[in-house]
Amino acid sequence: MTSTPIARREAAPLPVAALMGAMVSIQIGATFAKGLFPQIGAQGTTTLRLVIGALMLIAVLRPWQKPSRATLPWLVAYGVTLCALNLLFYAALARIPLGIAVALEFTGPLLVATLSSRRASDFAWIALAVAGILLLSPFVHSLAPLDPIGVMLALAAGGFWALYIVLAQKAGAELGTRTTAYGMAIAAVLVLPFGIAQAGSALLSPSILVSALLVGLFSSALPFFLEMVALTRMPARIYGTLTCLEPGLGALAGFLFLHESLTATQLAGIAAVVVAAFGTALTSRPPVPSPE
Repeated sequence: MTSTPIARREAAPLPVAALMGAMVSIQIGATFAKGLFPQIGAQGTTTLRLVIGALMLIAVLRPWQKPSRATLPWLVAYGVTLCALNLLFYAALARIPLGIAVALEFTGPLLVATLSSRRASDFAWIALAVAGILLLSPFVHSLAPLDPIGVMLALAAGGFWALYIVLAQKAGAELGTRTTAYGMAIAAVLVLPFGIAQAGSALLSPSILVSALLVGLFSSALPFFLEMVALTRMPARIYGTLTCLEPGLGALAGFLFLHESLTATQLAGIAAVVVAAFGTALTSRPPVPSPE
């Protein structure tokens, strides 16, 4: 019996490898970013990441199309959301381990995916995700208690990621893949005052810029390109399922590159979020690519 075109697409190794590479790249970029925090702070790092990421995306995508009046408000809101999302996530990353920050932030797209489905089984996934969040909360007794501000910042970043998904769909209806370049450019302009206020002239230090280029490459340019390779060759269901691995990859990257150790309770919390996201992906629309 011959295989169908859809089956061949699902089995194709290239898009799967591209998407896995994109997710790994994002987590590596986050580890480089966290290494910059002692020198220029979370806000300074966010500024360089957005500015360099915007320049890279503009060079690749060449977004010269003028948005229509109807799309412009959605595009501006998208850029504002992207700025807030990155500021909140990097601020959380300065206080809590990478894997936990990613897991808590992932509740944003998980919420959107759940709300887009009307299956009764989704209540089970919601309950599991809430259980995972509770296990990651600073109120759970642990040998390595979490910073409560860091937890709240990561959850707030998840809220903005949910908003990002909605706005990306509105703005992207006209601008397509160029939406990310526009939004990143708007976010880069908005974040400049925060970065300058915290880091000042240190943002232009040659040693800082070299590391910032790596952050921009691994957090923006490379994963965006790889995700486009995956999205054009992979069924949406497979994409949504694979992206559920991000919190686990974040924990692994934190352990390997940042020497962040997690307790059994925290690992169980991350696992609960991953399983909840996996279950949701099988019964609803997948989340959009990560803006990190």
